Amino acid sequence: MSNHLARKQLIKMAHYRMPFGKYKGRYLVQLPLPYLLWFRQKGFPEGRLGQFLQSMLEIRENGLEALIYRIQKDFPEEAS
Repeated sequence: MSNHLARKQLIKMAHYRMPFGKYKGRYLVQLPLPYLLWFRQKGFPEGRLGQFLQSMLEIRENGLEALIYRIQKDFPEEAS
């Protein structure tokens, strides 16, 4: 994946919101850590959501949430 594509994916992930369930509408970075750990145990969903949840778990486990909040601030959400 090129740097440009990786950057676009990171920005997209920073603005991605949970599409269903108890935490519907929350940014993935705002999901409780136990919820992300539950997905790891039970299996991440298929597709982009699963990839983003898995990446967000790694970000959270490494204490890098501040980077996601900075991306949200520096790269405002683009209109879809």
